Amino acid sequence: MTTLHWPCETLWEQLVPLCPGLSIEAAAEVDSSNTRLLERARRGDTAPCLLVAERQSAGRGRQGRPWHSAPGASLTFSLGLPCAPRDWAGLSLAVGVALAEALPAGIVLKWPNDLWLRDGGRAGRKLGGILIETTGLAPGEAGRYVVVGVGLNVQPIAAPDGRNAVGALQELEPALTAPALLQRVAEPLLRALLGFEQSGFAPFAARFAVLDALRDLPVRTTHAEAPEGVARGVDASGALRLETAAGLRIIESGEVSVRPC
Repeated sequence: MTTLHWPCETLWEQLVPLCPGLSIEAAAEVDSSNTRLLERARRGDTAPCLLVAERQSAGRGRQGRPWHSAPGASLTFSLGLPCAPRDWAGLSLAVGVALAEALPAGIVLKWPNDLWLRDGGRAGRKLGGILIETTGLAPGEAGRYVVVGVGLNVQPIAAPDGRNAVGALQELEPALTAPALLQRVAEPLLRALLGFEQSGFAPFAARFAVLDALRDLPVRTTHAEAPEGVARGVDASGALRLETAAGLRIIESGEVSVRPC
């Protein structure tokens, strides 16, 4: 049994006209909401589903990093549905734009899949992350089943020195709760996925540029051939444009990490 009151029925009434067949589920604890939906899809259940979990015992971020969550302290959920865009490039950026625009002012995006709370300076603190995974559909069906996992910090988490180690939305809206946050972001996220399927990254490009936390900053990367440079926004496919001593490099997201210097 969940300990929080999740607006499942209200959300279902709001979202099902956009996505017929969508179900909305709330669980007290799962290993990973992404894993649960991917496993269902691999067994043949590819119906659209939004699964929110108060706690994830094996939540995952990008590159397999663990994502820890506790009831009420963060919002962790996954949205899965069949999707057949012409090009998958830039999907994580489109998702980030939809989420950031639904949140209070002061939220920016760190390429390719993190949300940051701007700290007044040139950097910021991580507020949340996005993990996108896909699996195949039945033979003859176009596209893939895509699962978008979202984790957002709601309550502040203090470091040993007393400072907030990561960003949290209650720093901006002290009364905000995880269920209210889900109500706020679910529809923009679904609309972004449906819009991306139709038109790709192009409609999100200018919006991402406004929210780009790294633009024109010196950064370090884990890319062997471009370990440092100045971030110059993204190209039409959402790849990072990195100005290096050897010239402009285009960095695909893949398994590359980027940090401001």
